[in-house]
Amino acid sequence: MSLSIKLRIAGLTGLLLSPLAQADFSIPGFELVHTVPVDTALGTDDLRQPGLVWIELFDGAKSHIDIGQFYAADHPGSVMNSVLEHLEAAGKRGVKIRFLLEEKGIKLSDATTLERLRAIPNLTLRVLPYGQLSGGIIHAKYLLVDGKQAFVGSQNFDWRALEHIHETGLRITDETVVGQVQAIFEQDWQAQAALAGKQPVPLPASGPAPARTGNYLVASPQRYNPPGVGDSQLELPRLLGEAQKEVRVQLLDYAPLSYGPDRTRPYYAVIDNAVRAAAARGVSIKLMVSNWNTDPLELPYLKSLAVLPNIEIKIVTLPEAKQGFIPYARVIHSKTMEIDGQVAWVGTSNWLGGYLDNSRNLEVVMRSEAMARRVGQLHEQLWDGPYARALSVTQEYPAPHPGQH
Repeated sequence: MSLSIKLRIAGLTGLLLSPLAQADFSIPGFELVHTVPVDTALGTDDLRQPGLVWIELFDGAKSHIDIGQFYAADHPGSVMNSVLEHLEAAGKRGVKIRFLLEEKGIKLSDATTLERLRAIPNLTLRVLPYGQLSGGIIHAKYLLVDGKQAFVGSQNFDWRALEHIHETGLRITDETVVGQVQAIFEQDWQAQAALAGKQPVPLPASGPAPARTGNYLVASPQRYNPPGVGDSQLELPRLLGEAQKEVRVQLLDYAPLSYGPDRTRPYYAVIDNAVRAAAARGVSIKLMVSNWNTDPLELPYLKSLAVLPNIEIKIVTLPEAKQGFIPYARVIHSKTMEIDGQVAWVGTSNWLGGYLDNSRNLEVVMRSEAMARRVGQLHEQLWDGPYARALSVTQEYPAPHPGQH
């Protein structure tokens, strides 16, 4: 092992064990977890980083761990490498591990990482072609431990998500929400087995309309949601329709476009209509997106929003890491919303078509002033910081190429 990698591992170990890593912000049942990209001026001393939280969850597992992810990618000397070591340790001590991966995520995954996962004792890896169910993908990023704790957030099972991407998630101990996340995993695990056996995929049982009080889970696609889990595609516009003063949103990208055959981008107005309607009522909308959102097809829609009263849009560009260019990193990837200092939304969906309508995604709604305030502060830190710039409706922006220097 080279000296540089040894020093890097030592530094990451220090980060994981530092007093700042031990701090946490939480409300009953929900801890806010945040990835601060290294080599930035950002900092959140009261929020734990996901690497530490995942390690803690894996170390505490007694009987089983369930993981649902889009793809998997490790890197030598990374925090993810340490996470995988603790997952391996759990398997070696007899913990049963089920890992469900999206079929379209295989080509995005690191082959060595997949081999490493498959070699873990007591781990079963399944690949689900979610497109055969709904035309979408498994885009949710979540894990469960012993059916008692869960993690849901924007963090992919990717070394970059733990160090080089702005991410936000939740460690969940709320019994109801954990049970619902578990039911979603079971639904999709069974769906994979049915498809593999060329059998009909069982649909969840129907149930009464979910309550919209307190803190609760919504998910997509609605057709495959277990009883008690609301429809994300209905809930998001409904929450925007209830906003009275201010909405702060942070996303990787936003556009009223979906993904069709032959690289077409069909119009998808569900979210955009709700945003425009809120602004027309006088609600202040502060929308913050990444510099990957300057695609020539998507940018005109952002500009058409920016000219409207009560809507402000900023584009965030993070600086390159000291180690040099890293493909598909150095970007804001959090998917959060704060409404009127009363409601917080932390989820896994980008605000485009192909996410809330036909892909597996999870979103947590928390009607908590404390959580709404802290999520709003995360937004404000970036909004007022050195990396965010107001979108200019007259400026030309370069097309994004996140995989190229």
